[in-house]
Amino acid sequence: MATTVLPLLWRLTIELAAGVAAGVANGIAGGGTFITFPTLLALGLPSLTANVTSSVGVLPSYVGGIRGFRAEIRTHASLLRTLIPPCVGGALVGCALLLLFPSSAFHAVVPWLVGLGTVLFTLSPLITKRLAHLRHDHPGRTWSLIGGMFLVAIYGGYFGAGLGILLLAVMAISLPYDIATLQGLRNVLSTIVNGAAAVVFITRSHLVWGAAGMLALGTGIGGLAGAALLKRLRPSTVRLVVVACGVATTVRLFWG
Repeated sequence: MATTVLPLLWRLTIELAAGVAAGVANGIAGGGTFITFPTLLALGLPSLTANVTSSVGVLPSYVGGIRGFRAEIRTHASLLRTLIPPCVGGALVGCALLLLFPSSAFHAVVPWLVGLGTVLFTLSPLITKRLAHLRHDHPGRTWSLIGGMFLVAIYGGYFGAGLGILLLAVMAISLPYDIATLQGLRNVLSTIVNGAAAVVFITRSHLVWGAAGMLALGTGIGGLAGAALLKRLRPSTVRLVVVACGVATTVRLFWG
């Protein structure tokens, strides 16, 4: 039976299950969009509608993840306030690119972008060691962090699959924090980027409310579960999981 003619109860169940799985993925490292977006396409939604509905639906997965890292987040509230403008501004630019221009050129860049982010995150311990002679408040580090966040937020507003990987890559190079702190910051920044994009998409009315609601319910549950699991893993294991997710995301993007 084609998924486009499934009974309503089955459609809602599939959307909820996809949301839970995506929430767990986003709670750990990211990549939940690769679950929600294809699911909505298979259920018969047009590409643009599926994209914006997915972007709104995955937002609670990051909010759920924040609860697991409250201590780390509270310590760096000042830094987060500094990063709000580039994250919101970049997300709005990404939304404009999605809604106003053809996507073919940007799609060609996306796999390389996520792949580069994965490589940078993998090599970040070596890179930060080489940059150890620079103070952590050095202007070069500060501007690389702000500029990197702006560029990543553009991508997040446009599509967002692998957003968490790119955020972690930029922060791992620019900030001297452990992986648990970076994960907490990543959840907040992902929420800001997706939240700004969600406001635009809701205003433009390109989403399917029923599907977005079921995804939101599922991703909220999954995000809490993913964050709880993440807190139980050793830092080295978390790094391996993030790199694995980055590689899988890159391969998936290259294969379309």
